[in-house]
This record gives sequence, C-alpha cells and structure tokens, in this order.
Amino acid sequence: MRTLFRIVRLLLPRTLLPRVLLLCFLLSLTSVQAAECERPARLHFSLVPQSDLQKDVESLKPLFADLQAALGIPVEVVMPTSYGAVIEDLISGAVDLARLGPAAYVSAKKQDPGISAFATVSRRAPGQREEDTFYHSILIVRKGGPYQTITALRGKKVALVDPDSTSGALIPRHVFAREIRMPLEKYFGQVVYSGAHDQSIANLKKDKIDAAFISSSTLNMPGENMRTKADDFLTLWRSAAIPRNPFVLRSGLCADIRKKIIGVFLDSGGNANENLMRKLNVTRFVPVSDKDYQIVRDLP
Repeated sequence: MRTLFRIVRLLLPRTLLPRVLLLCFLLSLTSVQAAECERPARLHFSLVPQSDLQKDVESLKPLFADLQAALGIPVEVVMPTSYGAVIEDLISGAVDLARLGPAAYVSAKKQDPGISAFATVSRRAPGQREEDTFYHSILIVRKGGPYQTITALRGKKVALVDPDSTSGALIPRHVFAREIRMPLEKYFGQVVYSGAHDQSIANLKKDKIDAAFISSSTLNMPGENMRTKADDFLTLWRSAAIPRNPFVLRSGLCADIRKKIIGVFLDSGGNANENLMRKLNVTRFVPVSDKDYQIVRDLP
C-alpha cells in the first residue's frame, strides 16, 4: 500500500493528489475491515435455559439442519449453565448465534454493541385469529391451594427464575415491586431462584414454593412441564406485554454469513420449514430490531 501511495504521488497533479490519497486510504481501510470479519469452521448455537434444555434443543434440530445446509458448515450446540453464561459466550465469540431472553439481550448489547437481534417468533393462541409476538410475566399459584390472592402470599415463599430473566426476575423486581410499593424480599418471606421457568412450575406442583413468577409462554406450551396444564394454576398478576425472545448474532461475523443465517429464519415468510414451526409451536419467524426491546431497556 505504501508503494501505491508513492506511485500516485509521482503521477498525479498536486491538486488531485489529496483526493486520490483519501480514496486509497478508504479502500485500504475497507479491505482491512473485510479481512477482519470471521468465518467460523462450525456455527456455535446456544440458548438461555428457560425450560427443559434437551427438549428445546431437540425441537430446534430442523433449524440446525437448515442452517447447516445454507452455510455448508456443521452446527454445534453449546449447552448453557445460566443466562449469564450465554451472554459471556456471545461476547467472547464462543457462541455465534443464540436465543436470548429480552433482558439478556439488552445486557449483552450493552456490553457489546455489535451483537444484533434479528428475529423472534409469533404465536397464535387456541381460538385466536391474530398472531402475537409478545408474552407476559405472570405470578401463579396452585388452583385450589391455600393462597389464592396476592395478599395471602405476604410472608410466603416465591420463586424467580434467573437474575437475567425478563419475566422471571426483572419485571417482578421492578414493575410488580413498584405496584406493591416495596421490594420483593420485604413483601415475601423468602425469594428463591429456580434456574428455569418449568422448574418453577415443577416446584410449585410439589409444594416446594408457594408462588412463582414465570413467562406466560411457558405455562401455555402444550405437552410441556411434565403434562402440567395451565388450568392447574391461578394467575394472580399479569404484566404488560413483553416482546418475545430474540434470536441474536454475535459481532464479527462476515456479512455474507450473517445474511445467510438471517435468510434461513426470514425467507419465504418466515415459515418455510413446517416441521420446525410445529416442533416450536409457533406460527412463523418475524423480523425484530434493537428498538423493539427498548421497553426492557427502559426498566429502572
């Protein structure tokens, strides 16, 4: 590149020299940036642990097959230990593609602005014509149990999910706590973390806890939660709508790789793979952007 600058300097009039040198610099900068993008030998995928991880991974296998076909490289699942572990792996580059909770995405984006959300899912509830791309944080108890009101839960044991869970921790700690005008630890006798939404449901069924804050999506998933039915529980509180979990890409991936990954999700209306839609119990993938999660970012 230095030799090119010398040749340009000798051949061009002095009036044009600054402009041409600037153009050469920009071209060299572009080539350096392009060279710095990454092409992984295999695509590493992970997801925050919201329910039965093995079942979640099994349901996503048609997606992995589509990604492998589009990219020409194998897909490897990185099994997470916590929400925070997935965030750390995205930032470090150990994970290329992930399904995060909204708050986990906001946290990851804050630490690495190059991380980007590009898709989520839409669902159509039974008997509902329109699709939705949101869910709620809900406080549930066993129907017919000893605690059937929020007031009755004063001093009792309640479960959250994970400190980085939107519906299972952040919304309860900020929104619900604001409504009852005191921190959760002051209102309830004991606040514990279960680690996953379906684990909170299981603990509630076994009377290990008195109530739980979970995602409404988890409670409404057919065939999940050890044959648990939504009718087994009473919802005492429901938050405003929260955007659904985003699929996100780490920073540093080459543009053509990013384009192919996004295409697997969103081409053909987002529902090209009917088997995948059925396994995920969703209608389609839909595009999202960072601004869709501003409601979570605005939490105090």
